[in-house]
Amino acid sequence: MTKNADIGVTGLAVMGRNLARNLARRGHTVALHNRSEARTKELVEQFGDEGDFVPTYSAQQFVDSLERPRKLVVMVKAGAPTDAVIEEFAPLLEPGDVIVDAGNAHFADTRRREAALRERGLHFVGTGVSGGEEGALHGPSIMPGGSAESYESLGPLLESISAQVDGQPCCAHIGPDGAGHFVKMVHNGIEYADMQLIAESFDLLRGAAGYEPAQIAEVFRTWNTGRLESYLIEITADVLGHVDAATGKPFVDIVADQAEQKGTGRWTVQIGLDLGQPITGIAEATFARSLSGHADLRAAARGLEGPARAPKLSGSDAERFADDVEQALYASKVVAYAQGFNQILAGGAEYGWDIDLGTVASIWRDGCIIRARFLDDIRAAYAAEPGLQTLLTSGGFRAAVEEAQDAWRSVVSTAVRLGIPTPGFSTALAYYDALRAERLPAALVQGQRDFFGAHTYRRVDTEGTFHTEWAAEGRPEHRA
Repeated sequence: MTKNADIGVTGLAVMGRNLARNLARRGHTVALHNRSEARTKELVEQFGDEGDFVPTYSAQQFVDSLERPRKLVVMVKAGAPTDAVIEEFAPLLEPGDVIVDAGNAHFADTRRREAALRERGLHFVGTGVSGGEEGALHGPSIMPGGSAESYESLGPLLESISAQVDGQPCCAHIGPDGAGHFVKMVHNGIEYADMQLIAESFDLLRGAAGYEPAQIAEVFRTWNTGRLESYLIEITADVLGHVDAATGKPFVDIVADQAEQKGTGRWTVQIGLDLGQPITGIAEATFARSLSGHADLRAAARGLEGPARAPKLSGSDAERFADDVEQALYASKVVAYAQGFNQILAGGAEYGWDIDLGTVASIWRDGCIIRARFLDDIRAAYAAEPGLQTLLTSGGFRAAVEEAQDAWRSVVSTAVRLGIPTPGFSTALAYYDALRAERLPAALVQGQRDFFGAHTYRRVDTEGTFHTEWAAEGRPEHRA
């Protein structure tokens, strides 16, 4: 008789293997399954001394090895492969058993799968897992969706393997059906924006201040001791300080400047449009990656004339500019996170999820790619003001951004003057100015729409909807 396991993992590529090892290291008995038997045997041979593993070599053997209610984690490619694995295992399971999809699935697929399996009496838990292969092994940030009932048995297992901050697990039940994968999607969108802003900071320090990559690495190391402390700032310093062994050149100079993407940023932007959410920072970061990949288009446009070359800053002027870039980076990051949290709020309203934004910030404080010091400030902001509409009006963030705005504007204007593209910084500043504006030129846009399409408009001085007969006397016609 096969020994009973607390939980099983099917799909033992890097992420699945490391998640299984993490579970075993935390004292859980883990059943293993993979389409290729060799990968299962390899894991046990290499890491069998890390904990209690139960290798299995068929779907039925895998299911039979699990304690009831069975809990099995699927770690395969999103899309059709995930559906195939579900269809392989679901007929072998019993009511009350739990299937956990810990891959980067689209939340709409998760909602579909959850509803279908619920009809069969099974729990389906779409779970966002962030932190990469190292996080999976040592403690990721975990964002489970699914039913509250499924979390009762699954939650303690997931919490035990997650990252910990001040004794608190970076894992919490996010909400029903696809809520976990939705929040993970937005996490990745914020990650896109954060990375783009950091890259623009590098470009500015090099193009305007004349710093070399090794110098910029030291700037980032200094920033990482203050309010910008984060995993992304930390690794940026390491990347910029790295020298290519083959050429002796800065590593960043021998890497092709064409950023790739796996799709979660694009999903975030698409859903942002569906929800009517102006996540401009995430959108610009996604488009910046797309533009970088259009090598032929960029080559064709390379001869276009830019501004007259200006001498690069030096000495104390360069140092002051670096300080300004730090302030612009901080302010722009606040905007990106504010937009991301607003999208989570909008998603919750649209799909019937009551997502606690403070909890989201709390479980992102460690384990995930965007882990950062100021996530604790975000957690505190939502705890102090649960109905907070935007982080930009929260006391500490408001004061910091208002204090940074002169430097922020100076950095953007310097970039424009020198022809250095800063879509992330620029759109963040435009968003900030649009929010604080008493009136926007949208009034003119609405007038144009009424002129060519009779789309009507609302007035500031009376209730109702109106249309102007533009070809007649120009008198507004009231439409209740």
